[in-house]
Amino acid sequence: MSSQIATFATIFFSMILVNNYVLVQFLGICPFLGVSKKLDSSFGMGMAVIVVMVIATAVTFPLQIFLLDAFNLGYMQTIIFILVIAVLVQLIEITLKRYVPALYQSLGVYLPLITTNCCVLGVTILAVQDYSAIVETYGFGLAYAEALICAAGAGVGFLVAMLLFCGVRQRVENSNPPESFKGLPITLVSAAITSLSFMGFGGLVENIINAIL
Repeated sequence: MSSQIATFATIFFSMILVNNYVLVQFLGICPFLGVSKKLDSSFGMGMAVIVVMVIATAVTFPLQIFLLDAFNLGYMQTIIFILVIAVLVQLIEITLKRYVPALYQSLGVYLPLITTNCCVLGVTILAVQDYSAIVETYGFGLAYAEALICAAGAGVGFLVAMLLFCGVRQRVENSNPPESFKGLPITLVSAAITSLSFMGFGGLVENIINAIL
């Protein structure tokens, strides 16, 4: 039991710090740069991405195992996964428009862009690729749980990256950078330096969790 908890905790926190999809794997850069100017928009986008990632993985993982793999339809993986993600995004968009119109307006065009966000699609595809071997070794249940933990950790990692970079951008813009660096150039430089800071977490998470448990 403790070994499973250690495994889940390692996967969750590793996806946030060590394998952050935005700052380490550079996926989902479009909303990361476009919505990170304001704290409320960053938080709203991050929460929406968490919901989409978890639910999309919960749906696409069994689809891959019991439908695509079972009937040799693996070549349709990308199409099926994008279709599932698109449906989920539409449901979230309708919900926000009805119940949280202020957040819906602040997210603007970036909310429907979650459908084509490579970060969300990458989580669903990589979850299948990383845990297909676990399905064969331990059975579907454990692999499915780890895939969901992976998706949740990736979503929280996206949220952390958004909130962190939002604070960085506000401080950089208030510091009055040189004229040639204002706007997108200083934003990209700040993103690169922020991503470099996450390289120090390599191997740290697993050692701490093993020491605690």
